[in-house]
Amino acid sequence: MQKVKVSFDVWVQLIGMLGVLAGLIFVGLEMRQSQQIALAAQQQARTSALVSIIGSFSEAVVPANWGDMVSATLNPERGNEEELGNNAAYQLWMLYENDHLQHKLGLMDEGVWEAKVASMQNLYSNCEVRFVSDLALTFADRALTELVRTNVDTELCN
Repeated sequence: MQKVKVSFDVWVQLIGMLGVLAGLIFVGLEMRQSQQIALAAQQQARTSALVSIIGSFSEAVVPANWGDMVSATLNPERGNEEELGNNAAYQLWMLYENDHLQHKLGLMDEGVWEAKVASMQNLYSNCEVRFVSDLALTFADRALTELVRTNVDTELCN
């Protein structure tokens, strides 16, 4: 067997290429970690916004119930519950529009997105705030509007 002599320059180049490869792997891992941190931060921001919306129901002269708003059982005889429900619906649509953009950019977990779509369709199905939903969706991305109206009886509230 013949011994192959490898020059010092070849060793330096090999070590350099391995260093570049290791650097690229490190950068890839850092980008993946940054993506995960961004996902967590976005979830926290969405949760914070929703908590603020729900909290606004308690600030009324006659406190309303968030559960009544989402289940379409607000009582207009109790004062400003109806206005609170309308305002909450507007706020939710602004939040949902942001969620739609974040999903398109890959900043939202698919399971969270599916839950958001179900929530949007539930809100759109609520006849008490349908006019708010229709108004908000006139300013939204067409893809979001079509997604929301899929599998929802749009004639139900007419």
